[in-house]
Amino acid sequence: MEEWYHYPLLVLVGFVVGFINTLAGGGSLLSLPILIFVGLPSNVANGTNRVAIIVQTALATAGFKSKGVSTAPFNIYLGISAFFGSIIGAYIAVDVSGELFNRILAIVMILVVTVIVLSPKMGKGPMEERLTGKYLWLGVIVFFFFGIYGGFINAGLGFLMILFLHYVNRMSLVRVNATKVAVVFMYMLSALAVFAYNDKVNWGVGLVLALGNGTGAWVASRVSVRKGDGFIKFFLVVMVVAMAVKLWFF
Repeated sequence: MEEWYHYPLLVLVGFVVGFINTLAGGGSLLSLPILIFVGLPSNVANGTNRVAIIVQTALATAGFKSKGVSTAPFNIYLGISAFFGSIIGAYIAVDVSGELFNRILAIVMILVVTVIVLSPKMGKGPMEERLTGKYLWLGVIVFFFFGIYGGFINAGLGFLMILFLHYVNRMSLVRVNATKVAVVFMYMLSALAVFAYNDKVNWGVGLVLALGNGTGAWVASRVSVRKGDGFIKFFLVVMVVAMAVKLWFF
């Protein structure tokens, strides 16, 4: 980075991204363009972004745990599956551009917000969680493929994780987000290792961004527990609409 203002810009954007990613998803759709703006090639920006996400998810997980919210060992099983899937996705991402995914992601976002708006069950009333048996195995299989996409580009995946964990495993939105950040932390370790091995990580820039990401994630994790599912649902719908508009028209 050659300009002094790049540093505070990365910290500010990182805070917003960390907050967004912890409560909903899609934050990488903001951080990746900023990393390219400060001078990183697209594949290096993709790899560098993983540094910030690891710090973000580690602090978010700690934030949820400090409030008594943890879904272990369920989240560990999903995380291990996604960990191996992420290796595949990261190897694809090292050499393949993700530009064509923008409009595909926009369609996915529109479908996601449609489901959220039309469903009367999201965030309403207690639900009996389904974390064992066939639901656990289904989660392990699905999260392997989530890991592949997460290793490739990751942007927008948080929305899909939220829908799956809420509707299939019937977790409250607070526990969904606690599970999500723990799983992302695990599979992001393998993705970062692949990018680093292929010299696609700018560690200095990544750590500056991580300062913002981590702070935003810590704040969001504690706010979400205090505010509850209604706040998360509102924030989730707003972010899905915003991301879909951004991807399709910009």
